[in-house]
Amino acid sequence: MDVLWDADPGPGGGRTVREVADALDGRELAYTTVMTVLDRLAGKGMVQRERSGRAWSYRPAASREAHIAQLMLEALDLGGSRDAALVRFARSVTGTEAEVLRAALADSAAPADRTAPANSMADRQD
Repeated sequence: MDVLWDADPGPGGGRTVREVADALDGRELAYTTVMTVLDRLAGKGMVQRERSGRAWSYRPAASREAHIAQLMLEALDLGGSRDAALVRFARSVTGTEAEVLRAALADSAAPADRTAPANSMADRQD
């Protein structure tokens, strides 16, 4: 995924299996292994693919940041107390990270954003 996320989106917007395999320089992976992994990622919806001549071109279905945020939300849904997990997480971040969280929370609470997002904590029923 890092190879696809780090790729210059350019006009085609994706990378072929060969380009991904070449970008994994230093790792002795067979072309067919890279092709199988990309095919499985496409099947899971993590990458999008389209025909590029005779080959497939792959690109991420979501940004790295969106993917990480989704993983964090899924982790919160694993069970236990969401509130306790959030508090523990908030206490574990650095000062700079805490400032980023404060700014994001303040931004989301701004009057212009009062149309509650669908995934807000208040809207979720655990």
